[in-house]
Amino acid sequence: MGLKPTTERYHLATVSLHWLMLALFVGVYASIELRVLFEKGTAARDAMKNLHFTLGLLMFALVLVRIAMRIRHPAPAALASIAPWQGVAAKLGHLALYALMIGMPLAGWLLLSAAGKPIPFFGLELPALLAKNKELADQIKQVHEFVGTAGYWLIGGHAAAALFHHYILRDATLQRMSPAGWLTGRSRGARRNPMEAAGSPRVG
Repeated sequence: MGLKPTTERYHLATVSLHWLMLALFVGVYASIELRVLFEKGTAARDAMKNLHFTLGLLMFALVLVRIAMRIRHPAPAALASIAPWQGVAAKLGHLALYALMIGMPLAGWLLLSAAGKPIPFFGLELPALLAKNKELADQIKQVHEFVGTAGYWLIGGHAAAALFHHYILRDATLQRMSPAGWLTGRSRGARRNPMEAAGSPRVG
């Protein structure tokens, strides 16, 4: 029960991976931003950077799993209340997020490779994808940082759109991507009659 997709909700695996990816985004961004709290060359700063790269590579691995799950369990049909332009915007936003989750970890891997640094992954050291090249490493770093900054806006826009659907449009967009039982009764179609909610007896 609860494992099969329906026309109303996303598959449980898709929902689980969605929120796990959000947690990874928080960890990836927090670890690289909070590294500035420690002096350069200290073990604590290096640990934060290693955590950043490790979580990024984990995201890369999991996004491939998520794509496979999306193919195996397609998304439910769009809500009837969604305007065509909103559907197009949502698809473009999702494609951009997938590009971010694939491209940024790969860029980090290439950056460490070109810089001649180890590529950490939960105690392991992954192979370099490029020969050491400081000039190329600097170029990749600039792109990595620029796209990383753009990622704040992309993720923030995605979250804002979900909240707009939930609290302003009051449809089931966010509810369909939430664990079963969460946000119940928030969507327009799920609102209850006040008298029924108060416990008035049913007729018949």
